Amino acid sequence: MIGDMTHKFRGLALHTWTVDTTPLEGALAAAKAGGFDAVELRHVDFKRCQERGLTNAATLDLVRANGLPVSAMGVEYGWIFSTGAERERLFGAFRQACENAVALRCGMIMSAIGPGEASEQEAVANIRRASEIAASQGLRVTVEYQFQHPVVRTLDILRDLIAKAGTTNVGLLLDAYHLQRGGRPGRGFEDVPGSEIYYVQFSDVPDAPPPSLPPVDRLPPGKGVVRWTDLLQLLAEKNYTGWLSYEAPNPVHWAKAPAETASEGATAARRALAEAFA
Repeated sequence: MIGDMTHKFRGLALHTWTVDTTPLEGALAAAKAGGFDAVELRHVDFKRCQERGLTNAATLDLVRANGLPVSAMGVEYGWIFSTGAERERLFGAFRQACENAVALRCGMIMSAIGPGEASEQEAVANIRRASEIAASQGLRVTVEYQFQHPVVRTLDILRDLIAKAGTTNVGLLLDAYHLQRGGRPGRGFEDVPGSEIYYVQFSDVPDAPPPSLPPVDRLPPGKGVVRWTDLLQLLAEKNYTGWLSYEAPNPVHWAKAPAETASEGATAARRALAEAFA
C-alpha cells in the first residue's frame, strides 16, 4: 500500500454516489474491498432499498453486516428552503435519517442545500429546527454549499446562514470539487475557522467546464487540477481530524466494477496524502 497518511484525519470514506449504479450491498462490499475505512450513506440508498422490498430495519442490518462504520448519514435535500406541507414532510424524513444514524452509531447528518423557495428568514429558522431535531439525538449536522446553486452558491453565503441560525451543532461541509469550481482552490478557505469545518468530501476536477447539473465529471485525486497538497495541509493546520469522503460520480466510474472504482479512488487519495505530508 502507498504510504498511508490517513492518520492525519479519521480515515477515508466511500460516498455511495461514486458507485451509484450499484445496489447498496454491492456499494458496501466495494468500499471494503477497495480499502476504505468507512462509507457515507445517502437518503436515496434507503429509498432504493425500500423500492426493492426491504424494510428500513433490513437496510440497517445490511449496513451493519458489512462492518464498516458510517461516516455520515445523508438526508433528503430541500429542507433548508422548504415551506408548508413540503417542509413538514422533509423534516419527517430528516428525523428518520437521524434515527437511522443513531442506529448505526453515526454522529453526523449530511445535507446539501437542495431546491425550494423559502425566504432567507425562513431558511434560517429551518436550520434552527434541523439543529434541534439532530441535537435531541446527540447528532451534528454538516451542510454543503454548491457552486451552481441559485442562492447558496458560495461558501460565504452558507457561513452567513449558519451564523444567523446561531446553532452549536451545525457546521460546514467542504467539498474539494465545489471549492475548486467555486473560486476557492487549494488554500482558498484560509479565512474559515477550523471549528466551523465538520466534514470534508473530495474528488478531482477536470480542466474543463462542468458538463451537467449536478456535475458528474468528478475524478480521483491527481487526475485533475485540484492542488491537493495545499488543501490537505490547510485542513491539518486547522486541526480538522474528521473523515475524508470520496464523492466522485462519473459515468466512467459507474461503467467499471465497483471494487475497481473504489480501489482506484482510495489509492489515489492515499497517494495525495503521502505527497502532502511526506
